[in-house]
Amino acid sequence: MKAINFLVVLIFSFLLTACNTQTKEPDQTIDQSISKIEVMDFHSTHRCMTCKAIEANTKYTLDTYFANELKDNKVTFQVINVDDKGNATIAEKFEAAGTALILNVITNGQEQHIDLTEFAFMNGTDQEAFSEGLKAKINTALNTL
Repeated sequence: MKAINFLVVLIFSFLLTACNTQTKEPDQTIDQSISKIEVMDFHSTHRCMTCKAIEANTKYTLDTYFANELKDNKVTFQVINVDDKGNATIAEKFEAAGTALILNVITNGQEQHIDLTEFAFMNGTDQEAFSEGLKAKINTALNTL
């Protein structure tokens, strides 16, 4: 009898979670004429050596290979502290709770978020590997604009 009651509760629980019909709210309306790449480096207040290297290597890559795109605002770079209450909305939008490296590719007003966090941590302390990998990912994204 206990097993049957347990199964009934378990099945009921699964049904409740399976029937969750909430849909993710669409991103805020963006000007349809905008096409650019936002490179977003999220971090917390207290950062480790790798987290600091991710920011430094991202800045190096952008300054070295994408200076013209930065100047023309085709590529932008933002460093965002997720612990700052003023950044709560953007951190939530990009699901960043700590260190994260995100490319927000905006094509004709439509956003596509590319999470490079794993790549960044794997290569964060190797400037050459980091820079070459990030450069390739940004070039690929630029070709979609």
